[in-house]
Amino acid sequence: MTRHFLVDTDLSPDEQKTVLDLAERMKADRWSEKPLAGPQSVAVIFDKTSTRTRFSFGVGISDLGGNPLIVNPGESQLGHKESIADTAHVLSRMVSTIVWRTFEQAGLEEMAENSTVPVINALSDDYHPCQILADLLTVRESFGRTEGLTLAYVGDAANNMAHSYLLGGVTAGMNVRIAGPKGYLPREDILVSARSRAEETGGSVLVTEDVDAALDGADVVVTDTWISMGQEDETEQRRKIFAPYGVTGESMAKAKNSAIFMHCLPAFRGFEVTSEVIDGPSSVVWDEAENRLHAQKALMTWLLETSRAGKERR
Repeated sequence: MTRHFLVDTDLSPDEQKTVLDLAERMKADRWSEKPLAGPQSVAVIFDKTSTRTRFSFGVGISDLGGNPLIVNPGESQLGHKESIADTAHVLSRMVSTIVWRTFEQAGLEEMAENSTVPVINALSDDYHPCQILADLLTVRESFGRTEGLTLAYVGDAANNMAHSYLLGGVTAGMNVRIAGPKGYLPREDILVSARSRAEETGGSVLVTEDVDAALDGADVVVTDTWISMGQEDETEQRRKIFAPYGVTGESMAKAKNSAIFMHCLPAFRGFEVTSEVIDGPSSVVWDEAENRLHAQKALMTWLLETSRAGKERR
C-alpha cells in the first residue's frame, strides 16, 4: 500500500489536484503541517549535481519537522558494493521517505519495488515529475486554473522535461504542445501514455517540428537547456540544431498577450532563451523555482499520509 512518485502519471488527475490544493494551502501557511515531526529522517540521494532540488528538499523536509539526510555521489554503497534492492531494505528500516536524483528510471523502479516507505523521483534521465508539480502550481497562481490552458514546450523534445510536461500537463487537463527538431522528439510509449491520460481529462497532445504552430496562442511558453548533463561533447552540434527553437521576444509575441514564460533552470541565456524574456514581464521563473519547495512539501505530506492510511486499513 506504499505510494511512490516515480513518473507524473503515478498521480491520478484527482490526486494531482489534491496535492496542488495542499501545496497552495501550505504555501499560504508555510509551517502548518508537520508530518515528519520527531524528527523523522528522509534520505535525499544525489547521483547528479543540483541546486533547486537540493535546497527545496532539504528546506522542505526541515519545514515539515524532519531531518534531511543528504547523500552525495560516492558517499554510500548504493549501486557499487550494495544492490539497489538491498539498499532499499536497509533504508526502509531507518527513514520515512527516500528521495533520489539519478540517471536510470529502472533504478528508481527497483528502489520502489523493495521499499516500504515512499520513493520520490527527484529527477531521472526519463522524467522530472517534481518540477512539473511546481510548474503546475505556478500556472495555477497565474491563471487560477490549469484545465483548458495551452502549454507550449519548445527545444529538446526528447528529454525528461518534455516527457514530464506531456504526462503531467495532460493530467492537469492542459493542451500540451511539444515542438522540437526531427530526431529530438518524445518517445512513442510516452506519447501513447499521454494521449490515454488526455482522454480522461479533456487535455490534448500535439507534437510537431513547427515551433510557430506550438507557440500560436499559447498561454504558457516553456523551454529547457539544450545541453543536459552528459551531453557536453555535443554542445556545438546541439546549439546549431536547436537554434530555431530559442525563446525570444519575437517568440513570445506569437503566444497570447497574457502568456507566461517558465524555465526549470539553470538557464543558458542567449541560447534556449534570451535575457529579454527571462527577465521580462512575462517571466515567472523565480516563482517557479520557489514553488519547488511548496509542491514537494505537499507531495511528501500526501505520500506519507496516504501510505500510512493504506497500511492502517490492511
